[in-house]
Amino acid sequence: MPCFEVADQNGNLVKSSDLLGRKTIVYFYPKDNTPGCTAEACNLRDNYAALTAAGYNVVGVSKDSVASHRKFTDKFELPFTLLADTSTQMLQDFGAWGEKKMCGKTCVGTLRKTFIFNEEGILEKIIEKVDTKNHTEQILASGK
Repeated sequence: MPCFEVADQNGNLVKSSDLLGRKTIVYFYPKDNTPGCTAEACNLRDNYAALTAAGYNVVGVSKDSVASHRKFTDKFELPFTLLADTSTQMLQDFGAWGEKKMCGKTCVGTLRKTFIFNEEGILEKIIEKVDTKNHTEQILASGK
């Protein structure tokens, strides 16, 4: 797992080393309160018990601010950590920042990707084509 130190939705500093000891899902998404990102977060929220029962820790990351993450978490009652990578350094280090097409135009931004790490922080799987409405199923199926 790439090293990072980023604030969560409560303003607390979270380090990559804090995630060791549990299997961890790190999912990158473009923006709080947008349809696809909300669907993805709510799918993970609605299936959070199944994810934790399978031993997973869930962490979402976008370039939104701590305040935006706090509102997003409160509005949708998200039970997991959201990290505010306002500098995009973490996004870049994970390869979740780059060129993408939106409305027929090429731009640079967050690439929706999910990384699954084992307890030692070793990458086990990358989900590059995220199904926002069925993301938990994708994650759990990847562990089989």
